[in-house]
Amino acid sequence: MSKIIKEILKNIPEEKVSDAVFEGANIVLYTKDRDFFLDNQGLIKKIVDDIKKRVELRPDPDITMEQEKAREVITGIVPEKAGVSQIIFDAHRSQVVIEAEKPGLAIGKQGSILREIRNATLWVPIIRRTPAIRSKLIENIRGVLYQNSEYRRKFLNKIGHRIYDGWIREKKNEWVRLSFLGAGRQVGRSCLFLQTPESRILLDCGVDVASYDQNAYPYLEVPEFDINELDAVIVTHSHVDHCGFVPYLYKFGFRGPTYCTAPTRDVSALLLLDYIKIMRSEGKEPVFSPEDVKEMVKHTITLDYEEVTDVTPDVRITLYDAGHVLGSSMIHLHVGNGLHNILYSGDMKYGKTMLLDPAATQFPRLETLILESTYGGKENLMPDKRESDEELGIIIKDTVGRGGKVLIPTLGVGRSQEVILIIEHLVRTGFIEKIPVYIDGLVWDVTAIYTAYPEFLNNNIRKLIFHKDQNPFLSDIFKEVASQKERMQIIEEGGPCVILATSGMLTGGPSVEYLKHLSDNPKNSLVFVNYQGEGSLGRRIQRGEREIPYGAGTNIQEIMRIKMEIHSVEGFSAHSSRKQLLNFIYKCSPRPKKIIINHGEASRCLDLASAIHKLNRIETVAPRNLETVRVK
Repeated sequence: MSKIIKEILKNIPEEKVSDAVFEGANIVLYTKDRDFFLDNQGLIKKIVDDIKKRVELRPDPDITMEQEKAREVITGIVPEKAGVSQIIFDAHRSQVVIEAEKPGLAIGKQGSILREIRNATLWVPIIRRTPAIRSKLIENIRGVLYQNSEYRRKFLNKIGHRIYDGWIREKKNEWVRLSFLGAGRQVGRSCLFLQTPESRILLDCGVDVASYDQNAYPYLEVPEFDINELDAVIVTHSHVDHCGFVPYLYKFGFRGPTYCTAPTRDVSALLLLDYIKIMRSEGKEPVFSPEDVKEMVKHTITLDYEEVTDVTPDVRITLYDAGHVLGSSMIHLHVGNGLHNILYSGDMKYGKTMLLDPAATQFPRLETLILESTYGGKENLMPDKRESDEELGIIIKDTVGRGGKVLIPTLGVGRSQEVILIIEHLVRTGFIEKIPVYIDGLVWDVTAIYTAYPEFLNNNIRKLIFHKDQNPFLSDIFKEVASQKERMQIIEEGGPCVILATSGMLTGGPSVEYLKHLSDNPKNSLVFVNYQGEGSLGRRIQRGEREIPYGAGTNIQEIMRIKMEIHSVEGFSAHSSRKQLLNFIYKCSPRPKKIIINHGEASRCLDLASAIHKLNRIETVAPRNLETVRVK
């Protein structure tokens, strides 16, 4: 038994606790004493105050009400107006998940209904919002977690022992170093390897989606990286260039935790399954399988913003809102007992959008900042958001006016939902006429996940989602494209429309198929709203290529001639502009002593690093891939 659990049990009457286990960094006590579970006289709160760790008291599974009877009781207690959609029991952890359309009604005034359920059934109720748009993926992910509940309990307990049972490596002196296994002077394959005398942690593990060779993957073959010694992976957000190689780790035997927010877990799983599908459709062998994605989900520990948790004996993390996409986070790492504090920005947006609040700037302590620089070059001046919305409206209005179709290739996460809201607003305010907006690829499924986690969105959009009749995502202008037949009908028979399709860099997915059919008609328009990676088809078209060969590897080589209008609307970026990056540094509290620049083309990384040093007199560095920086 761990020392910390022994200390806790000293303060509780011996017969009251039947089992004591870890759930990651949290401690869970089980009791067979009904009265003690329902009222422990403030004993657990006092223990939490003393040890400054999260401690939860649950009923032992032996004393919980039989599931079918408990289901009937819960159905009778929760008001019908709450709209309960399903009730799922996690028997190994004595928890019952109740999904409801109106969670507030299921919780009751000051938690009164939750208390009633606890008293009547001895199950611990957890209320979740039913997504406004049904998501099969969310159901499947929750299914995986519930089916593997017993495994998860053992896995989380093992993680707790790793955190609390002391050091496994010899501690000679204290140091912190970072190796750049990806995203060093490049956009894509973000992968940073953090080492201390005790810990081995990966910050992101992504792929370069614009690359098709071995250069797409992180440099995991470096001598200092050993998958058998890896303690944890922490993922900032769900874009494949940050999470796309995590299942590969599980393929090769990693069975440690992946930490991220709940929306990041769900959207990552969706994008990774689609990544496999796209590779197979292009005749390539995926580097991991759906089973490896499932393994990743099984080993994911989700955290809320500003929830503090230990991940190893000498590293504590807190996730902060990055303002980039749903659930995106910046990772704050507190290393040692006050030794050093690092903030890894991942991708971040320091500016309010229609969906999200700006990135957080207030942190308890901060010495080293690792900052992205996707748009960090001196030429990266973004237009005003309102101007961009109007520009998109004018492009749609002009294209529709001449009987054409507007193709918007977009990332499945973030940009798509922003564009959806802008188009809905343009139609609702009468700026453009009511036309069908076809949503193809992952965008529909991701949007469903957005509606499942309104608490991660800004206040304005959250309020709209809470009211079905005002939810912009449910507007009747949006039509899901569910089959190849529907796709061809839109191309061949449909009149003027807008088409939102993945992938955003035209590196695969339905957007390329639409492009092939729509490209030779000058009435149509192609609108880029996101970053186009170096080497991608999108970047080549942006630069002026108008004859594109395709069908490589087949007997029939064809030329795609681009006659449609080409537009790039910059203001929708989910990344910070150069000005926003500099403002973020200025607003950061406390002010960092060192800034490491990554995730940008080489010239932009160097340019931003130079500008920060000149303006702020802060030490800056822009490492290449395979370089290691000692931060302490």
